[in-house]
Amino acid sequence: MATDSLRGRSRWAATIVGAALAGCAAAGPSPSVEPEPSQPGLSASASVEPSSAPAIVAESVDIGDGRSLYLVCRGEGSPTVLFESGDTGDVRSWDPVAPGIGRVTRACAYDRAGIGRSSAATGCRRLPELVGDLEALLEAADVTGPFVLVAASGGGHIASSFARLHREEIAGMVFLDVPAPSSNPTWPPPELVAELKCDHPDNIERRDYLHVEDDAWDNRAEIGDIPITIMSVDYGDNPPDPGAIGQVEKQQGWLVMSPQAEQLVVTHTGHAIVWEDPALVLQEVLMIVMASRRG
Repeated sequence: MATDSLRGRSRWAATIVGAALAGCAAAGPSPSVEPEPSQPGLSASASVEPSSAPAIVAESVDIGDGRSLYLVCRGEGSPTVLFESGDTGDVRSWDPVAPGIGRVTRACAYDRAGIGRSSAATGCRRLPELVGDLEALLEAADVTGPFVLVAASGGGHIASSFARLHREEIAGMVFLDVPAPSSNPTWPPPELVAELKCDHPDNIERRDYLHVEDDAWDNRAEIGDIPITIMSVDYGDNPPDPGAIGQVEKQQGWLVMSPQAEQLVVTHTGHAIVWEDPALVLQEVLMIVMASRRG
């Protein structure tokens, strides 16, 4: 396990990342585009040379009980990069990087229940319900592993739990500032605690946020000897809230998921790393993809 800074971390395949990132800019928002002409896919042993114009498949997938989840996949190849958005984020959360990754391998994002084009969320949703929806979606849409899980913020709590239950299908992971539970006794304040409860009228996911966070953290475990990058934002002297204080050190707790896990400390962006530095995120995901292909 190791912790790296951007200053000391080597840059990998800059020309490939640049070409893939150019594809992101050209592709536009994923939910509104028409499928592009199919291109030859990349096998697990293929080089990382990007293809052009990856095919896009966007569909509402029936997961049973009269419910559906909206899924967008693009590109071909293995492993499949599976995105898990941050709190209330939809498939468009990944627009800065998904097209570029789709030029190299298959990349899939989805709207959780209550978000975007998916069915409304009902009841009180904790990890069994959230992970269960993802499992049902992958089975119904015939999206198979191995997977590289890429998760932002609270999406990491779902991804870590899915990975723990499906260790044999996980080829790698990238976490984008996935928080550990706050140890600050004043955070979150009572009014925010109320907003995070599953029955709050503004909680469109009906997610029991604090329970999900604590449950995922308390049950984190080794997934396997796989490449993992934990990207953590260091806000220095300007944290956005008390809960962000000490998160760089706290997020090292995610390193238990693999002997190969490394922490990458980011000092030049805020919490939304994928929007503020998509080239960096693209680089890290492609590094994990290629490392998993080497096996």
